[in-house]
Amino acid sequence: MKKIGIAITDPEDWTARALINAAKEKGFSPFVLDLRTAEVSVSSKTHEPAALFKAGEILLSDLDALIVRDAGAGAFEGVSFRFDVLRELEAEGVPVINSPEAIRNAANKYHASYLLARAGLPVPETVAVQSVEAALRVVSGFGDAVIKPVFGYKGKDIARVKEGEIRFSDRKTGPVPVEEALESLLEERGMLYIQEFIENPGRDIRAFVVGGTAIGAIYRKAAAGSWVNNLSQGGSADRCVLTDEQKEIAEKAALAVGTTFAGIDIIEGPEDQNENKNKSKNESKNKSKNESKNENNKIEDGGNGNKQGSRILEVNGTPSGKGIFDAWGINPAEYILEYLQNII
Repeated sequence: MKKIGIAITDPEDWTARALINAAKEKGFSPFVLDLRTAEVSVSSKTHEPAALFKAGEILLSDLDALIVRDAGAGAFEGVSFRFDVLRELEAEGVPVINSPEAIRNAANKYHASYLLARAGLPVPETVAVQSVEAALRVVSGFGDAVIKPVFGYKGKDIARVKEGEIRFSDRKTGPVPVEEALESLLEERGMLYIQEFIENPGRDIRAFVVGGTAIGAIYRKAAAGSWVNNLSQGGSADRCVLTDEQKEIAEKAALAVGTTFAGIDIIEGPEDQNENKNKSKNESKNKSKNESKNENNKIEDGGNGNKQGSRILEVNGTPSGKGIFDAWGINPAEYILEYLQNII
């Protein structure tokens, strides 16, 4: 029986449990581990391996593959060490999914934007700066802008700048002066990652890609009074049917960043919304209520260079599968383990 390591940090996490159960169902022997407990002994002695990799009592180099649900946050050197361990395990011949390079590419929003644009995929207008003066110029030019932490997650610490005010996604305080807030953010982060805000109907799309194929998607709808659609910020999930164009850009986005499995976040543009309204009006006479609803949920992508079409916001290299399971009954963990069956 092949041994599959599953790196987690929270034993109660839905996706972690789904991966463990799917591994058992596919005939694997799952070994649950926390990379924050990893130890490596390096030696140049004759007849000994160059390095001995352990996490708890598990000898990592004996695994047939390793799935990374979560490598664990923390101080820079600790996180870097854990990613070094993952890279070294790959060098020792252990398949790691997602690869440490892919996880880093996805986690770094600035670099991911570069990779996506370089691949010819549609992304929001994005500018990275290192001074308050440059930041003020950019947000003024956008008119309505979003500032995200490059390594942020779960919709935390996102700022929206509009009409001379700045508001934060997860802070209950009111708007604060823009220049003062930008100075504080720049001092904290060292650079600012700024994107144009895309007007949308209070939702975005999370498409799930495994092994190069989009397996399904959900709408993530913002909570009342919020402009952030993350489920972890109180948003809700609903079924979404991808168009062929959206399916294509989601699959290409996963490839561009290097992920085996990923959550691709897509935002609808104004043309998408108008298209939806027109479709609903023209086809309601000829379709049942369910058919009309499904058709209305489809969005045509405008393609790269069309600023009115769908655009890719982010790629998540360690996505939760709970939202799509609740909405559709689709379990991404089963697809991930099926993919592993075909490569080891």
